[in-house]
Amino acid sequence: QWATIRLQKGAKKPQPQMPRTPTANGIIERDETPMEKEIALLHRADFEFSHIFYFCRKGFEAIVDDEVTQRFSSEELLSWNLLTRTNVNFHYISLRLTVVWVIGVVVRYCFLLPLRFSLAAIGITSMIVGTTVVGQLPNGSVKNYLSEVVHLTCSRILVRALSGTIHYHNKENRPQKGGICVANHTSPIDAIILTNDGCYAMVGQVHGGLMGIIQRATVKACPHVWFERSEIKDRHLVTKRLREHVADKSKLPILIFPEGTCINNTSVMMFKKGSFEIGGTIYPVAIKYDPQFGDAFWNSSKYSIVSYLLRIMTSWAIVCNVWYLPPMVRKEDEDAVQFANRVRSAIARQGGLTELPWDGGLKRAKVKDTFKEEQQKNYSKMLVRNGSVG
Repeated sequence: QWATIRLQKGAKKPQPQMPRTPTANGIIERDETPMEKEIALLHRADFEFSHIFYFCRKGFEAIVDDEVTQRFSSEELLSWNLLTRTNVNFHYISLRLTVVWVIGVVVRYCFLLPLRFSLAAIGITSMIVGTTVVGQLPNGSVKNYLSEVVHLTCSRILVRALSGTIHYHNKENRPQKGGICVANHTSPIDAIILTNDGCYAMVGQVHGGLMGIIQRATVKACPHVWFERSEIKDRHLVTKRLREHVADKSKLPILIFPEGTCINNTSVMMFKKGSFEIGGTIYPVAIKYDPQFGDAFWNSSKYSIVSYLLRIMTSWAIVCNVWYLPPMVRKEDEDAVQFANRVRSAIARQGGLTELPWDGGLKRAKVKDTFKEEQQKNYSKMLVRNGSVG
């Protein structure tokens, strides 16, 4: 706050405070009238070529105030956290702030980074060695107990490596064995944040390199569910293996991120229905990071995993709140999509996040042809009136 005040004074003009909740950027004023209503108003008169400007306006609104792609960039801050040298909202930085920033760089890169890197190396090495040793034991209660101890201990070391400060709420609702834990997804460290407070069976694709070594070691001690690249495309095979896991009430709860990609922690996007077709009890979890101390969001289109880890390990800290919500069961009159939407709404309300119906896959994929065809049909309604061309 002190830094922001200095910047505002230097600019010699008041800077508008950004709202805490995501809203329009103020470039345009969007008309919230539903498309069906506007089309009905246009039908009162004969068709004119000027009616096409309605869709032109809607197109401009979608481009200027796109509520989807802005979820894949870092969240705007209310004040400068001294992690970046410049800020597009301010055009003046005083000498005092420059000195403070330089001191912060020295502290973060010369003191915190080596310490955090050492802790991370200890945590990863301990995870590989510990799970490999435990994996040699015969299946039983002793092996399960030691596996949980190794996972919890190593996860807590890794959280310390991020200077993590995590506040867990409503611990009485923590996921139980034989259940499915679903959470909003912001970062690859989400799994570590949750494992810091309890053990889970991870679900994901088999990787190579260091990640592959960790996967092969951990699966020996804990019933994680890893899929080959060819298998993960087979929806029925994935569902079958997950159902078999959930049917065994002695196994750890499965941890799934139904969004399928990282969102910038301001909203929750569409949950894929596959996780809600398995059956069993769903344990929703809401995760909300505080961006004042470090940006936990991973923009995988912009940063590699190495660059991302360097960014968060050179931030001040990773601070977040985790809420365990009451368990939810699919109702008899619900399909998988409706159930997924109900769980998503509960997570969004608790985490103070905006609920969006869009598929997070739009981060990399093009808009589906079905969406384009729907807009074409709406346009044709303006041309066709009572079965005849206007």
